[in-house]
Amino acid sequence: MPTYGGIDLGGTKIQTIVMRGEDHTVLGQARRLTPHAGGPPAVIDALVACMSEAAAAAQLDVAHLDGIGAGVPGEVDASVGTLARAGNLPEWEHRVPLAAMLSERLGTGVKLGNDVSVAANAELLLGAGRGAKSLLGVFWGTGVGGGVALDGELWHGRGDAGEIGHMVVKQGGARCTCGRRGCMEAYAGRRAMEAKAKRMVEKGHHTDLFEIMRERGRETLSSGVWAHALAHEDKLAQRLIERAVKALGGGIASAVNLLDVELVLLGGGLGTRFGEPMLERILAAMKPHLFKNEHPPTLRLASLGDLGGAIGAALLCE
Repeated sequence: MPTYGGIDLGGTKIQTIVMRGEDHTVLGQARRLTPHAGGPPAVIDALVACMSEAAAAAQLDVAHLDGIGAGVPGEVDASVGTLARAGNLPEWEHRVPLAAMLSERLGTGVKLGNDVSVAANAELLLGAGRGAKSLLGVFWGTGVGGGVALDGELWHGRGDAGEIGHMVVKQGGARCTCGRRGCMEAYAGRRAMEAKAKRMVEKGHHTDLFEIMRERGRETLSSGVWAHALAHEDKLAQRLIERAVKALGGGIASAVNLLDVELVLLGGGLGTRFGEPMLERILAAMKPHLFKNEHPPTLRLASLGDLGGAIGAALLCE
């Protein structure tokens, strides 16, 4: 059987796998933190190293893989393999020929796709979305990404469909990493939540979030840090998560009103970490905004977990 590599590049971590074609068995995997400095060269070095580690774990030479797919955040042009305006990556504004650069370093062909779209496609084909005719995948992590499936197939629109994180939930609201105001991601993205927590601490609010981060040897407020703070009833953490849930509820409900999908899947680092109880909170936040709140869509956790994005990326090669 052919073997494919899959790369899931996020603002917090890089996840790579080697997957066997046809039966989609994961043969090896690796994970690294995404560099927070050094620009595209540092990120590309980390991608090459992480993909090579996954191949070694599968007892394969990375250059002998039948192809590698990479799910990446930002403005992706899959036809030419470039990535630009990746706001959650360090100093990645200008267009970079990422597919060609990775292909040269890894010794095999590389295809790019949007990170959330490929994860949503993996859930549609292999995970919690199997059998659904329509779904909205919401991936809550460093940012907030989305993927849409209509009539059983992923909907790409003109190339950028599914950017639910940049749906405006408050006119003139908080500044988003994209430079605009009022986006859902400005309230619910992990990066934006961390920035808000820092500003509140500077104004005199108390929280143990940053102490927990240091104790765990983290450089950012990871999903585990947030979960630990909530478990210990940290008031600021509770306040910021509630703010995020309200934004998610309003934005997801608006998307459901427009598309009338039958299924909403919640994934991403924060979504996976918080699990089923968070689904209930998000549904409660959606209901005041749903046109038909007596008939909401089914809400379900993405079932492929941390490997979903990398599996979806590997599927680009089939």
